[in-house]
Amino acid sequence: MKNIIILSLMFFGLSVQAQNITVSGATFKKKLDVKGDVLTYNGAGLRQKYGFDLYVGALYLPNQTSDANKIINSDEIQCINIKIISNKVTRDKFNETVSEGFSKATHGKATDEQKKLFKSYFSAEIKDKDDILLIYKPGKGVAVMINGNYKGVVGNLEFKKALWSIWLGGNPADGKLKNKMLGKV
Repeated sequence: MKNIIILSLMFFGLSVQAQNITVSGATFKKKLDVKGDVLTYNGAGLRQKYGFDLYVGALYLPNQTSDANKIINSDEIQCINIKIISNKVTRDKFNETVSEGFSKATHGKATDEQKKLFKSYFSAEIKDKDDILLIYKPGKGVAVMINGNYKGVVGNLEFKKALWSIWLGGNPADGKLKNKMLGKV
């Protein structure tokens, strides 16, 4: 009987553990349900700059792939989940980094109006432990949610391509993060 209880606990512990993935202290679900569309965890990595750990970014897709161009150009539901792990990430630094990222984007096109609207969703101060979801839905654009609060939607497929290029394009913000989000070790 004791062995059955131990085996049951071991199995239960493994099944609970299998539901989440922890990367650099940030925990992500293996599956993400976006209003009935189920996305699969593709990979996640740590964003560092000047030796500081800033955030962990995870990529969710309908089907796993390590092909960055296919992901960027795909007109299907996708999500980037950013979990802030440092108080070094501020609203101003975040918006500045996004602006730099758009200027280096190797795919798509983000208009000045779209960039301004996107950055307006980050008007409140960003704090350690903030959870940001960028969800692309075909025909709708990129929805922004911060800590479970819907901020709005912006753009189209071309905007999504430019935004995703910040992390996955030919000139990404962090090459190691890109490879981890693509599921490469």
